This record gives sequence, structure tokens and C-alpha cells, in this order.
Amino acid sequence: MTKHHPARSRGPLPGGLSGTPIVAIVGRPNVGKSTLFNRLARARVAIVHDEPGVTRDRHYADTSAFGRPYTLVDTGGFDPEDLDPMKAGIARHVRAAIAEADAIVFVTDATTGPTAPDRAAIQMLRESGKPVFYAANKADTPRVDADAFDLYRLGVETVYPVSALHGRGIGELEAALVAALPEAPEPDADAERGPPRIALVGRPNAGKSSMLNRLLGEDRMLVDSRPGTTRDAIDTLIERDGQKYVFIDTAGIRRKAKVSRDDNPVESLSVLSSIRSIERAHVVVMLCDAAEGVAEQDAKIMGLAEERGRAMVVALNKSDLLDKATMTKAEETAREKLAFLPYVPVVRTSAKNGRGVKELFDTIARVREAFNKRVTTGELNRFFETVLDTRPPPTMGARAPRLYYVTQAETSPPTFIVMTNAPDNIHFSYRRFVVNQLRKHFGFEGVPLRVHYKARRRRGEPKAAEG
Repeated sequence: MTKHHPARSRGPLPGGLSGTPIVAIVGRPNVGKSTLFNRLARARVAIVHDEPGVTRDRHYADTSAFGRPYTLVDTGGFDPEDLDPMKAGIARHVRAAIAEADAIVFVTDATTGPTAPDRAAIQMLRESGKPVFYAANKADTPRVDADAFDLYRLGVETVYPVSALHGRGIGELEAALVAALPEAPEPDADAERGPPRIALVGRPNAGKSSMLNRLLGEDRMLVDSRPGTTRDAIDTLIERDGQKYVFIDTAGIRRKAKVSRDDNPVESLSVLSSIRSIERAHVVVMLCDAAEGVAEQDAKIMGLAEERGRAMVVALNKSDLLDKATMTKAEETAREKLAFLPYVPVVRTSAKNGRGVKELFDTIARVREAFNKRVTTGELNRFFETVLDTRPPPTMGARAPRLYYVTQAETSPPTFIVMTNAPDNIHFSYRRFVVNQLRKHFGFEGVPLRVHYKARRRRGEPKAAEG
């Protein structure tokens, strides 16, 4: 029998997981949001162009400042040309950012001063209760700072004149920003015994809500043939065969080609919600329409799950609509698209008739077990001796690396430390070989492995670099 209870939780996460804070960048087109995003992310991630409205999709990046990690999200600009900016994109864009972000950077153009849409957005942000940082961009010289201070006339407490292009004023903005971010919740000591959290992610219309209804045994979630019905992440506690699970049904993420300036700006909230859901999960289930297959955006989200160290499963849904040969081809294609994650299991499911649901639960249980698996140091070193006998690390540079022993430092995901005399001399191909051997010998289905190489110093030796 399946039991369920709705739940919404933002507290400490099971299994010692904690979500990094989310910072959203909002503002109208052509004020330099994407340039500021790239500056804060310390990489050229977002598309930058002088033409207004170039950012059509939401971009995200993990970054840090002053030792504090956070996830940065760039949003599309609201359109200031609309006759009623409060009813057009501005209100929905800003509300989307307010709803899901922990802090907001609102960007204006210091060279033009605040516009009517800026004033409307500032009023909303002041009433939000969220930390908001007002960045007057394009303040390339101190001479422009006086223009930037026009924001003070609108009741803004602090204005940060910055030049995202040249880096001027960025340090002061970052220092204030990270000081306002929420502290990571303390891990729950009993969390490992709690129910696993399963995030259902994927593009709109892949059948996430229908699948959750199938798991619940009733039509609790709103299901619609139009994509994008689910706008929020909803937690549901399900008990199946004596095992409890918390399922997180997330908003769908559109393919980039499907996102345009005319689309409902609440899509930004969908992406933010999905990112946070992945961070809160132990297991990420990527649900795909088997007929459409795995798209580029699906692969990106799976890449995000891998970066976050989550256990993963791919579910090819709506399998009832395909014949056996077509379904086999769909699975082969999915594995090709996710070739960078060859260890992730693929399950065929049908939310409509329940096909594959038992296999999905069994697979979730296996990858969850691998996620928490711990191998004793004795077992690891017996395995390691065999690996070294079969294939010792090749000489790289002027120093031949020697590997002394290996130990498991953490679970969730499994993380290993290899002590060596020369961590910088371990070739990337050998590092990959060690990971593959660990997976082959101990399993770890559906789980990314972390292997770090550290220098073992002799007494009196200077400290060597870590790998």
C-alpha cells in the first residue's frame, strides 16, 4: 500500500546535504547583467552582446567570494518599452527572483539613471524582505559615480557603483553580498536514517506530475498536456513497501530554443526551483519523454547533478507509446547523449499504465545505497594492491609517482583520498582509470566518485601541492 503526505521543507537536509545560497541578477535589458554575471562567476558563461534582450534563457554558475560558495543565476531582462511595465514582464521577473533567491542583485545603468521600470522594480524589491543589492553598472570612472547615486533619491539605502567590464567596485559589492547570505544549515546527525529525497527533474511535458500521481495512486498533482504546468517544487512523502521517500516534483525546464522574450517570465522561477531541488535531493531522477529523447538541456541538468555529487537515474517515460524496437533505439540514443555519465542507469517507465514503476523504485534504492556506501580501508588497500600490480601510475615529468595507500574520507557521494609522493604527477588518464576500477570492483551504480590525491610528507620535507 502506498501512503503519502504533502510537505514543504527548507530546513536541514537529510544525509548531511545542504543547498548553497542562490543569488539572482535582475534588471532591464542592456544594463550589463550578463557582464556582471560573468564577472562574479569568474568565467565567460553568459552570452554578452550590445543588443538588448540577448539573454533569452537563464544561466547559472557556481561561484564563491571570500570563502563563501553560492549559485549565481542570470535572468532575462524585463522589457521597459511596454506601456504598463507593472503588468508586463517586470513584475513577474522580479517576483520570480524574489520567490526563490536568497539574495538579489538589481542592476541599473549608471550612465542613464533610473527609468520608470527601474522605479517599479525597486518598489517591489524594497517590500520583499529579501536582501537586495543595487548595482549601478557602467560606472567605469569616479566621474560617473555621481550619476549612479541618483538611486538614492528613490529611497535606496546603499548604491554600489560598479564596472562589470573593468572590475571596478566588484570587491565591495561581493563583500556586502556574501555577508548577507544565509548560513548553511547544520547537518542532521540522524539524517542518514531519514527518508531519501528524490528530485524529479526534466523538461516540461515529460510526465513528471503524471508520474508522481502514479506513485501516489491518485491525481494530486495538476496534470495538463501543455508544457510548464508545474511552477513550484512540491515535496510529497510517500511510503511504499515499508520504505519512506520524499519526492520533489520540480517545474519543467525548457529547451533553450523554446525560450523567448515573449514567454512567461516565471520560467526563471522554474529554473531556480529545479536547481534548488537538485541541491536538496539525494537522488535525481531525470524524466524524459522516450519519443523526444534526451535533449541538450537534460544533459546540462544531469551535469549539474553530477557536479553536486548526487545519485542519478534516467527514466524514459511514456514507453507505452513506443514499440519494442523504437524503445530500444530510444534507450541507445539516451545513453549516447549521456556518454559522459556511463554509470547512470536508464529505466523504461510509463506513468499512464504503471510500467517500470517497480523497477524505478528498485533502481532508486540501489543508487541510494551506493550513495551512502562505505568501503573499509582494508578492503580498499587490498583492491589498490591489485590495481598497482596490474597498472602502476606512469612516470610523468621528472618524478615517478608512488601511491602509498587509499582511504574513504566521506560518503554522499563516496570520496576517497590517495596518499602519494607526487600528486601533481598523476596523469588525468590514470586518475580516470582509478575511478573506473573503483566503480568496477565496488559497484557505485549511478553515483559520481571523488578521488583526491594528497602528498605524504616525510619529516622535514616542505609541503607539496595537493592533487
